[in-house]
Amino acid sequence: MILCGGDEAGRGAVVGPLVISLVSVKKSSLHMLSEIGVRDSKLLTEKRRNNLYGLIEEIAHEIKVDRIMPAEINEAMHNNISLNELEAVHFARLFDSMKGDISTIYLDSPDVIAEKFGIRFSMSSAKSTKVAGIKSERHPETKQVRIVAEHKADARYPVVSASSIIAKVVRDREMKRVERTLKMHIGSGYPSDHYTISAIKANLKTGVLNGYLREYWATMDRIKQARLPAWEEAHRQQ
Repeated sequence: MILCGGDEAGRGAVVGPLVISLVSVKKSSLHMLSEIGVRDSKLLTEKRRNNLYGLIEEIAHEIKVDRIMPAEINEAMHNNISLNELEAVHFARLFDSMKGDISTIYLDSPDVIAEKFGIRFSMSSAKSTKVAGIKSERHPETKQVRIVAEHKADARYPVVSASSIIAKVVRDREMKRVERTLKMHIGSGYPSDHYTISAIKANLKTGVLNGYLREYWATMDRIKQARLPAWEEAHRQQ
């Protein structure tokens, strides 16, 4: 029996990709995730996450990662497709590419009603699935993968914690790659990071960051509408 977990990193970022990850583990190996200290990636240091990344690779039956780039996020939001919908579709595609006899997939749900994300996922997947907690027609002749979509699943299920770590490490590496490419310090890419906001403000007119920005975020609206302090404007013109 194989269990699978799914989580993301970078959902609330204003710069860089949204990274999603699926990790599948044989039930007989599941205890090993807890033994190595797997937990919600937000509770771990960067060094610890990187160490666990390699250990998870050794334990996992399969690992899948996908990057949803800002351009796709911008296009989806322009067409009134929510981030929840976009994320569910990408998770489903990733899941459909997985091998092995997966019996249950646990998803960290971003929807207010947790099961709704499971329904979005199920409708987008080509595999036969059933969302836990939702009544549906029974198909005894077809084996269905059970979908468990819950809030804070990364704190409840080690296999989701493992996917959380994988997604976070991949996104952090992606952000460092972007910094090397652009030769500038961008930071984490989140609105709470002053390095990120400073980088955006300093490069709005140059367009250097355009391919990495999520244009429809409220943060971008605030930055564009706000007047820069005089010292920043002077610095930019130097």
